[in-house]
Amino acid sequence: MSRTERSSANSWLMLLLAGGFEVGYALSVGGSHGFTRLSWSLVAVVFFLLTLWALSVALRTIDVGIGYAVWAGIGAAGAALLGPAFFDETLTPVQALWLGVIIAGVVWLKLADRPQEPQETAVRPREVQGAER
Repeated sequence: MSRTERSSANSWLMLLLAGGFEVGYALSVGGSHGFTRLSWSLVAVVFFLLTLWALSVALRTIDVGIGYAVWAGIGAAGAALLGPAFFDETLTPVQALWLGVIIAGVVWLKLADRPQEPQETAVRPREVQGAER
């Protein structure tokens, strides 16, 4: 694995981590009831800072538009899927279907981010050209 591939993989892992922090932020904001509960509010602030840090690290090598879309998609889907587990929320089959579409879109965005293969140049190095004279 080349250095660029490793850097890209690390950026995508950091983006997934940022998405996880975003889910934590969204759920803790819901639990804070409009920042009226101190403990949930403090947790929300910590998750907010963590998600911004992880997202900014990931965006060093991932295009902003793609990174932001993936981050927001993970946050939205994760909060919608976990909301019913933590709060008195419902998730209808139609909502679950569209969340599946979001998740599929995130996967396709990742697959589309594969690094391009460098094209070989038609010009040969000078040493090779000079040896043929």
